Formats: sequence, C-alpha cells, structure tokens
Amino acid sequence: MVFEGEYVNDERNGEGKEYKGYNRELIFEGEYLNNKRWKGNCKEYGSKNNLIYEGEYLNGEKNGKGKEFYDNSEILFKGEYKNRKWNGTGTEFFKNGNIKYKGEFLDGKWNGKGVEYYHNGKIRFSGEFLKGKRIKNTK
Repeated sequence: MVFEGEYVNDERNGEGKEYKGYNRELIFEGEYLNNKRWKGNCKEYGSKNNLIYEGEYLNGEKNGKGKEFYDNSEILFKGEYKNRKWNGTGTEFFKNGNIKYKGEFLDGKWNGKGVEYYHNGKIRFSGEFLKGKRIKNTK
C-alpha cells in the first residue's frame, strides 16, 4: 500500500490518496485524521478503478450520507450509513437504475417503514419491514 498526501506527526492528516499493487491502483481518496479515513467527500474504489463508494467517513468507517455503486458504476444505494452499514433512511436500486426499495434501514436490512418495487418500477409492497422481511402492509 502506498499513501500520497499530507502527514502531521507521522500520521495521515489532511487530503490524501491510497494506492495498492505495482500498478498503483487507486483505492481511496479523501480526508484523513490521525491515520483514519475521515469526513468530507471521500471516494473508495474497487478493481479497475471503479468507484464503489462516495460519501462521508467517521473514525475510519462509512458514517453519514453516501452512495454505493455496482461494478458497472450504476448506483446500488444512496442514503445514510452508520458503522459501515446502511442505517437510517435510504434508497436501494436494481442494476437497471430503477428503485428496489425506499425507506428505513437497520444494520444493512430493510427495517421500519418502506416501499418495495418490482424491476419495472411498480410497487410490490408498501408497509413495515423487520430485518428485511415484510411484516405489515399499509396499502
């Protein structure tokens, strides 16, 4: 791993970029505080420099608002993160760009009030979810 950026007291602090491998493949760019990925508009990359996450970090983990992407750069999720997982309100998408679910999340699962959609955009279920399962229809 190679780091290119600002250091204070021998720790990553400020703007920087992380690279891996001999080809110096970019894996992260953003702000650091005390050697940890921090806040602001950070970007995380997967193989072939595909953007896989863009958003906020706190204490080295995805926390705050952000967007996650499929390998083909289509959006997978847009919403709130806490401790690296989807927590709070957000929207999950199919690979074709249509909404799959819009509502509340807890620990990466549909949890609370939300709406589930078919691939074609029509509503499949509207109601309450618990740990990813439908529990109460409110149609």
